[in-house]
Amino acid sequence: MAKGSNIVHQYFRKEIEGLTILVRVNPIHYTGTEITIQEGVAEMREMQFDEEILEDLKVDGFAESSALEFNLYLNGLV
Repeated sequence: MAKGSNIVHQYFRKEIEGLTILVRVNPIHYTGTEITIQEGVAEMREMQFDEEILEDLKVDGFAESSALEFNLYLNGLV
């Protein structure tokens, strides 16, 4: 099994009425992190997904995005 540091995560973004949602997906273990940003305040939560997560995100209007934006919020740099 792959080590955590060897996994290439996938990143997604969606904006809805002043709310930005960033999602990081571990495509091997189907786990991830969601960051919700509203009025400059970021909230984070850990997620557990199923095998259909990539299709579900597409159907829900999420677009692929950059790891840079996600990690800036994750580390509190924005």
